[in-house]
Amino acid sequence: MRWFFNRRSKPQALTFWGYAHRLIVLILLWFVIFNLWVFLNIAWWIKFNPSSSAFMRARLSAMREEHPDATLKHHWVDYAQMSIHLKRALIASEDAKFMQHQGFDWEGVELAFKKNIQKGKLVAGGSTITQQLAKNMFLSSRRSLFRKLEEAVITVMLEKMLSKQRIYEIYLNMIEWGNGVFGAEAAARHYYQTGANRLGVTQAAKLAVMVPNPRFYDTHRNTPYIKHRTATIQTRLYMVQVP
Repeated sequence: MRWFFNRRSKPQALTFWGYAHRLIVLILLWFVIFNLWVFLNIAWWIKFNPSSSAFMRARLSAMREEHPDATLKHHWVDYAQMSIHLKRALIASEDAKFMQHQGFDWEGVELAFKKNIQKGKLVAGGSTITQQLAKNMFLSSRRSLFRKLEEAVITVMLEKMLSKQRIYEIYLNMIEWGNGVFGAEAAARHYYQTGANRLGVTQAAKLAVMVPNPRFYDTHRNTPYIKHRTATIQTRLYMVQVP
């Protein structure tokens, strides 16, 4: 501490490198503390359910800027209380190799990179379900190299500390499915006035298609893309392995 605050006997004025070294120490200290906090949260989730996420809190804050009384639609349901069709549909749509990889689908990343190069813009992401969960639960929506590094660290922790079923259960309960709509149960009620355990094949496939851009599809529910993609997901459901 005496070194950090330059309070040693006969201190000299700090140089540029002196300030730079202290800044590096602060960044490393923040990184360690943040990841310790993440670790403790994930350890808690082994037995207990999370009540909110960083993304949920950010969305609620944004909604309340326009409507101070805004609330989120969110209701946790256990994994066993979700439709098998929904479980299969999300994996078919978002992460076909979820049961095989350890958090990262390198072939998917390579394919997404090639698509983006061909189109000349960002059209595919390549993130796995575990990566999406890491980002939504702990990180901001701002894109940066540091955020991607942190996302990778959290992804490894999730995969090492939680079972695939637990990762998927939390994911299904916490992802955004519309404007202020979070989790499978709230989505089932919002779109179909039913519970997550009663979703049929077409309903589940359509909900899966909405995940990449849920607020848009909340108000554009019957676009040609939605219909085509829903039909595609339906044909893949029975080939999907779920936790």
